[in-house]
Amino acid sequence: MKMLSIPIPEEIMISVKIPRKRWETELKKELALQLYREALISFANAHRMAEMSKTDFHYLPGERKIPRQYDVEDYEKDLG
Repeated sequence: MKMLSIPIPEEIMISVKIPRKRWETELKKELALQLYREALISFANAHRMAEMSKTDFHYLPGERKIPRQYDVEDYEKDLG
């Protein structure tokens, strides 16, 4: 799979107060949640982007009070 890289100045990341070893993991999770919140990606793609299992990712939107974006089409995709 081809990957995309987004340059972010290190001084900005230091100011975010996320430990350096968690930068990549946390940014992927936050981007996935925001895109899911805006209904720009599906739940399946959001959990893949965050590199989390469906089960682990399932709890994040609820913790952040993000409404579920799940319809009949998503349900059918999950079944097939």
